[in-house]
Amino acid sequence: MTRGGAGTAAGHAAPGRQRSGAAPAPEHTGTAGQAGTVEGADAVSAAWIEYLAAARQLDGVRRDAATAAGEQARSVQAAREELTAVRTRLAAQEARLRERGVPPISLVPTPPEVTEAVRSMAGGPAAVLAALRAARGRADAADATLRARGLPRMAAWPPRLRNLLVYGPLALLVPAVQVLLFVATGTGAASVVALVCGLPMPAVAFAAGWIGVGRLFPPPEGGRVERTARLGALVCLVPAVLVSAGLLLAMLAG
Repeated sequence: MTRGGAGTAAGHAAPGRQRSGAAPAPEHTGTAGQAGTVEGADAVSAAWIEYLAAARQLDGVRRDAATAAGEQARSVQAAREELTAVRTRLAAQEARLRERGVPPISLVPTPPEVTEAVRSMAGGPAAVLAALRAARGRADAADATLRARGLPRMAAWPPRLRNLLVYGPLALLVPAVQVLLFVATGTGAASVVALVCGLPMPAVAFAAGWIGVGRLFPPPEGGRVERTARLGALVCLVPAVLVSAGLLLAMLAG
């Protein structure tokens, strides 16, 4: 009985130990599952952040490429328009130079010039556009020289100096005539008439100089004639005033 009771007690006690020992297992499994879920969520979040960063970077590259393509297209269009304008200008200049007897061989670029031009345009549409604009500037300077009507060197002078050569002789013409009449006739009626008629002559000399500057030194296409109006008015007025005052004093003294 004692052994049977002990065995029965042990048999009853064993299941209790098994149940008490196996009870914590479900709690351990739940913690591990929660940790795995958190780690999976963190991995998804990190992957999503990396995806967004890559998408932003790709969008920036796409925008930069679109901007560069647009600028290149605008440069190409501007270069085509500039090339058309330069070709037109050069064709007109070539015709004028041939009319003036320039040999055709002199109007053809030499191999070193062609090589230098190709080298200057090797940087793409922007470099080509810059080279064409420089060529147009040289064409403008050539037009100014061709339009100088026999005064190519004076056309390159500063505007004040070259205009002085136009206003000056016109301003001295009438005072010189007045002085000659006074020397020839003295304080007679001819000198008085010359003195009176010479009063409005500075305005006439200035108008003639204004027209002469425009005819002798025309501007390039789209530009304005630099007539230096204040300088011309001063140059035309001062000699007339001085000569008229001197003649008047001489007549009063005589």
